[in-house]
Amino acid sequence: MAAERGVDAAGVLSLMPPRLVGMSNPYTAVLFDLDGTIVDSAPGITATLAATFQRMSLPVPAPAELLAYVGPPILDSFRDLAHFDEETSERALGIYRVLYLETGVFDATVYPGLEGVLSAIHDAGIRLSLATSKPERPATLVLEHYGLTRYFDELTGASDDEVRSKKADVVAEALRRLRAGGADLSRPVMIGDRIHDIEGAGEHEVPTIFVTWGYGAPAESAGAVAVADDAQQLLGLLGLTPGG
Repeated sequence: MAAERGVDAAGVLSLMPPRLVGMSNPYTAVLFDLDGTIVDSAPGITATLAATFQRMSLPVPAPAELLAYVGPPILDSFRDLAHFDEETSERALGIYRVLYLETGVFDATVYPGLEGVLSAIHDAGIRLSLATSKPERPATLVLEHYGLTRYFDELTGASDDEVRSKKADVVAEALRRLRAGGADLSRPVMIGDRIHDIEGAGEHEVPTIFVTWGYGAPAESAGAVAVADDAQQLLGLLGLTPGG
């Protein structure tokens, strides 16, 4: 079994003994990011972003630039990456949402082995919640499209009005819903691919396992308790095996 990587006192990723990976169910609840973690949704998101810029009669950023929009709340990306003012950001968001639901929402692919991970978590009786900065409606549509909603106890995402969009706020809501449902939150963990996942979960003292198949740069894994390079390794880090 692959060795688990954790963070030492200096915050540097280091190898941990493989025996630690084999401990039974080290976590009592799991929060899962969506874009870049469960599904590769970049094609649909970047195509919709390009169409949004075109609709606004603005130059379309290069593909690599558009990829940076994937993960954080879209409204924040319009502000931080496109440098739109508040009014323009809101206008862009309105256009993006309509176009995304029309054409981009199903232009995604489930990463290899991820359904098996979700199934194993569910079969082990560990409470599972989505925790995505994507609004709940399109996030739910994506999971329903691929038959994945059955594995989740809660589907938590950004609110339609963007009042809840920052990852820390989404994590707080996911934890609230799980707690209301009687979940054991003594040892929760976040699974994500961006620094936003690590920082947002960290605000609630929830550790994060960083996955390398998503959109985050390797440096974004700093602060994660472990790093998974594939679905099988992620199962090991969760103390699970396929089918439970």
